[in-house]
Amino acid sequence: MILIPFPEMTALAHDIGGSMGAQVRQLGLHRFPDGESLVTLPDGLDGADVGFVATLRDPDHLALPLRFAAATAREMGACRVGLIAPYLGYMRQDKSFLPGQAVSAPLFADFLCQSFDWLLTVDPHLHRIARLEDIFRVPAMRVATARSIATWISREVPDAILLGPDSESRQWVAEVAGMAGRPFEVLQKSRSGDRLVEVSVPDGVDLRYGTPVILDDIASSGRTMVRVVERVLAAGARPPVCILIHAVFAGSAYNEIRSAGAARIVSTDSIPHESNAIHLGEMIGQAVSAFLATPPLRDAASGTGNPAPTWTGPKK
Repeated sequence: MILIPFPEMTALAHDIGGSMGAQVRQLGLHRFPDGESLVTLPDGLDGADVGFVATLRDPDHLALPLRFAAATAREMGACRVGLIAPYLGYMRQDKSFLPGQAVSAPLFADFLCQSFDWLLTVDPHLHRIARLEDIFRVPAMRVATARSIATWISREVPDAILLGPDSESRQWVAEVAGMAGRPFEVLQKSRSGDRLVEVSVPDGVDLRYGTPVILDDIASSGRTMVRVVERVLAAGARPPVCILIHAVFAGSAYNEIRSAGAARIVSTDSIPHESNAIHLGEMIGQAVSAFLATPPLRDAASGTGNPAPTWTGPKK
């Protein structure tokens, strides 16, 4: 196995490679003044399994370079070409809310399927799309972070009261709370725009007898997390710890969450950021090894086969 990381992903690629005995080779990516890209791959790909490591926080910027890299790897003789995308963009655009709007999640999935033989990602935003195999026609695996987050909480915040900012976060919050053996609550959210969000704490919820830990999969504009921090403090609770699976943090989102009164902001390293404290390289490496060692999970030509698996870690 040869892993080829895109910019900013070299450290995570080495962690992944170290856990599965894979080589890590460098990719050259040059941007011309007119905005076009030149991708240069290393020698020695003939007959190899190749996995590109690229987090898709800015998918439009990487889409064509990814396609060029995959096609060039095949031209150089790679036998299978996969994509390890710890953060998978466009998964939240899963419905058309107005006439003429593109439903981008399946369209982007189809774009990736045209280039890659398999895909592995970390906790994609699955809401109206229930499973990866609903939109991917190549084998795809989800790596779940719940156990890693629960372990961090048990070690760092043993008196945690877990909070989910909205109903969509329940799937992560309930699982992590169960693994950490801590109580949880799911708050109520209404959104009227990209940055217009209101959050309320349900009646009867007392947050004063523990440390609030707000858990969500993504903070993009950061407005949801800001509102939750404000409501938690207004309820008389301690300054909360905020945990994000994917540290998207568009614009000034990170600083706005800190300024709202968060005691600490923590994320996994699915997207490189100063808040990274929960490291996924070993888990991703184990998942890739297990994934590639199994027979094909579905037939790419017919679109049939077994559901895509979820990797939660090695069996104890």
